[in-house]
Amino acid sequence: MPLTAFLAGLLFGAGLILSGLTNPAKVLAFLDLAGRWDPSLLFTMLGAIAVAALAFRVAGARGRTLLGGQVHLPGAAGIDARLVLGALAFGAGWGLAGYCPGPALAALAVGGRPTLMFVAAMVAGMALFEVFERIRSAHAAGLPPPAARPGE
Repeated sequence: MPLTAFLAGLLFGAGLILSGLTNPAKVLAFLDLAGRWDPSLLFTMLGAIAVAALAFRVAGARGRTLLGGQVHLPGAAGIDARLVLGALAFGAGWGLAGYCPGPALAALAVGGRPTLMFVAAMVAGMALFEVFERIRSAHAAGLPPPAARPGE
């Protein structure tokens, strides 16, 4: 299983590099609808959506992975404030930096200091989210914050 995950990640990273998604200037040109818009990434995204839609349909019909594991497809959920705020934060970060998580990690090998700074900030943001999520979950369950519980 780890080899399969490694190969899938390698293929994904290669696709990100070949499509130009690891180049912040290209991404920012794609997002610049009012200026010098570069629609080339639109075709990459539409192709990815078509492939993913087909893969989800096949996976859902099979019920088991090619390696015999159970298929876990995401369930449909309603749109709530957390989803909207998360999407806005993601979009703002993508628009400001020209990176989203996958391409930023793929660009680490060649992106230099700006890419490293973006990835460090991204990891810090994920860690903060985890801390706040644990506090929120503890509060919802009526428990003291995780830092106040022994052994955590």
